[in-house]
Amino acid sequence: MSSASTPPSSAVDRLRIVLVGTQHPGNIGSAARAMKTMGLSRLVLVAPERFPHPDAIALAAGAVDVLEAAVRVDTLAEAVADCRLVLGCTARSRRIALEELHPRVAALRGIEAAEAGGEVALVFGRERTGLENEELQLCHAAVHIPANPEYSSLNLAAAVQVLAYELRVGLLKDAATPAEAPPGGLRQREVRSEPPATHTELEGFFSQLADTLDAIDFHKGRTPAAAMRKFRRLFLRADLDARDVRLLRGLLADAKRMADIAEGRISPPPRV
Repeated sequence: MSSASTPPSSAVDRLRIVLVGTQHPGNIGSAARAMKTMGLSRLVLVAPERFPHPDAIALAAGAVDVLEAAVRVDTLAEAVADCRLVLGCTARSRRIALEELHPRVAALRGIEAAEAGGEVALVFGRERTGLENEELQLCHAAVHIPANPEYSSLNLAAAVQVLAYELRVGLLKDAATPAEAPPGGLRQREVRSEPPATHTELEGFFSQLADTLDAIDFHKGRTPAAAMRKFRRLFLRADLDARDVRLLRGLLADAKRMADIAEGRISPPPRV
């Protein structure tokens, strides 16, 4: 049984911090320290410029175990392939049409997904340039820390600390008052007969959707990217499980087959 001072381990174990393209190894160590102070231990490093490095160990200050257990991968897609929810921490931007979440709401949404059995990633970009457009496209929502607009520069490890703290508070509150509905307008959790769709399953569906929309001439000269951004937001809000994705992909396969028959790209099946 979890006490009020110890978050449920099952939820904590499904939460990961992902650092993308970190340029200064000291920031990796400081982020590990920020994580450990809030009870988080899963660190994933995407193509860090210098790691392992003595500066990372020095600034970890007792959180070397987090560094030693860190997983290193080449791309963000690899880092979040099994995730149900991917939250990208970024400065407010109109480049990518993503839902923007306050850190507290983001933490509660992440905890809800983790407690429902899904893997959750909080993604942080490079110190100077943040996350690239292609990386933001892999995120389900953006997290914006409401810093002082006159001086909004926030160190990478400090940003990790803010989100780690919000996760800690949310987990402790959930452990202390499990019957209390979480604030922020989150919907009540449903009992699933199927596991939630993973990031890889969702991306496979979106890729097939894009191909099918092209095959049925949905865009009619309009920009495909704009339509896909809207469809991504629509389906991500739907909170699809694995069975939902299989059903939708079957529908897309039939739609594309009918379009191919209509255009003469394939022959219709023989009549019985």
